Amino acid sequence: MDDSGIPLVSGDIDPNTVLFKHDRLYQHSIMRINYTTYDVRRSQDVISTSTPRRDIMVLADSGDCNSARPFRYARVLGIFHVNAIYVGPSMANYQPHRLEFLWVRWYRNMDAIPTGWQARKLDRIQFPSMSEDDVFGFLDPSDVLRGCHIVPAFAKGKLHLDGKGLSHCAQDSSDWVEYYVNR
Repeated sequence: MDDSGIPLVSGDIDPNTVLFKHDRLYQHSIMRINYTTYDVRRSQDVISTSTPRRDIMVLADSGDCNSARPFRYARVLGIFHVNAIYVGPSMANYQPHRLEFLWVRWYRNMDAIPTGWQARKLDRIQFPSMSEDDVFGFLDPSDVLRGCHIVPAFAKGKLHLDGKGLSHCAQDSSDWVEYYVNR
């Protein structure tokens, strides 16, 4: 358990033992990410779901055997928090605890050729089909390393030529076929 009295391993929690105070979910329009610059100064990225500055990078899973891809990239679709009350075994009290999370749409790495600094090529990514598993997910904001600059591969064209996507929530009507991760 952590200081809030909620067990740390989410697989151990019965969903029926977590309540949202007043059954409310709060949505936010911006998120700030603090980071240290190359010259050891403090700086901040601002992620906003209503602007093009909504792409982030996180560390790839440690279980991933592909060491050439140390990062995963995602587009933030929503920034939320809830005031959660844990009422299960080993409950500390009935006080609500603020839990923040991001709703994201994951990018997929698509390179079979070497990329990165040594190859002098930008990483190429794309959005997987929405019918695939794990296209969307929830993420702890503390796992975000930085905001990142994702550049469309304009030569490859748009994914939906008619400008109509499959999901208004995923904001996919303006998706491109491929993207580059700018360094």
